[in-house]
Amino acid sequence: MYEPIRTKPVVQRMGGTTVDYPHRSRGEALDIQLAGHLAALLAVTDELGLDEAATGIADQVARLRGAQPARAPRGSAGDAAALHQRAHDLAARALLVAASRADTTVAILAAERMDAHAAALESLDLAGAL
Repeated sequence: MYEPIRTKPVVQRMGGTTVDYPHRSRGEALDIQLAGHLAALLAVTDELGLDEAATGIADQVARLRGAQPARAPRGSAGDAAALHQRAHDLAARALLVAASRADTTVAILAAERMDAHAAALESLDLAGAL
């Protein structure tokens, strides 16, 4: 019923021989993750039409990736409350990664975006209540 594996294992154990493929450091992996969260936040920010905030986010994505991010043309802002909630969630994720990476510039930017989107959600809730 059971046949032993006859091929060499793919995973190398501690003290084994070196492997011939590159590994990322924790810092590099966090940079990639942070750039991804910021790029997603940039897309939502562009969709909301917040040009000044989008420029700051794009600068940080460019710093992390080494190239300017692709920018989508401003689309029609569908459900503003849903977009602000999504942007708030993305900014929170970016804040967590920036904190573990000790990147204060991005952490401050993400916290400011969280505050701005929370305020926008609150104002939309108040406007809907009237």
